[in-house]
Amino acid sequence: MDQEKTSVADNQTSTKTSNTDAGEEQASQQDQPKEGDQILKEQIQMALTEYRRHNKSLFFSSFSGGLEVGFSLLLMGLLYTMFHGQMTKAGLDFALAFAYPIGFIFVILGRSELFTEHTTLAVLPVLNGSARMLRLLELWGVILAGNLVGGYVFALLTTKMAPEMGIISVEAFEHLAEKMLKFSWWITLGSAIFAGWLMGLLSWLNSSSQETISRIFMIVLITATIGLAGLHHSIVGSIEVFAGFLVSPKITFGDYLFFQLWATLGNIIGGTVFVAVIKYSHLGGKTSIHSQ
Repeated sequence: MDQEKTSVADNQTSTKTSNTDAGEEQASQQDQPKEGDQILKEQIQMALTEYRRHNKSLFFSSFSGGLEVGFSLLLMGLLYTMFHGQMTKAGLDFALAFAYPIGFIFVILGRSELFTEHTTLAVLPVLNGSARMLRLLELWGVILAGNLVGGYVFALLTTKMAPEMGIISVEAFEHLAEKMLKFSWWITLGSAIFAGWLMGLLSWLNSSSQETISRIFMIVLITATIGLAGLHHSIVGSIEVFAGFLVSPKITFGDYLFFQLWATLGNIIGGTVFVAVIKYSHLGGKTSIHSQ
């Protein structure tokens, strides 16, 4: 009997040890970044899922994304109103840069659609031969339209309510808008290329990361860089400039269209050329995913 009890105890100990080793091995694997070809396959699969969605569903998801990313404007406006004149310019710029990521966290972790993610993601199935260019343009158009309309609604609500509540000044909206408008077309285009490049890398790195904390860190790191550098993002920037247009006679609708044209074009070039095409060029030969 004693031998049987000893044997059972040994088996239980062995099982616990085995489970512990398996758990440690699994945790170790989760800590490791994924291989490049694995990320590419996942990105293509994710993009194909979006291609299969109905345009109505895509639009409302994009509309939600445009609303959610607007919280970046809200927080930046709040901080500018609270600390303008009380902090150095460098200190205030730094604070605004780290307010910039909040809307992206809401959108990306909440799985809403964001145009600047799709400038990279949606191109990969076209490069892979799994989707057609016309469908890509249609997808881009639906997502961009949803993001912009959501952003317009958020800007309208915020510019009407926040000054009345005394939490954001008209000067704050003007400042955020004018910061996007003070450059020539080619500077705006180049800045937007860098922003699209960074957003494409964010999409790629989020596929590599397997934990929520890691993803949040990547979102904050990359979007705060965009905010600190003052790079032109076609969705958040659209909300900033449109809000400025709504409250300031110094900002015209032509100014808004100027910004939107060059920022959108630059974001597309940055995400498509510098991420999608380059990544696919050296990893695509290992990947054979096609639509079914």
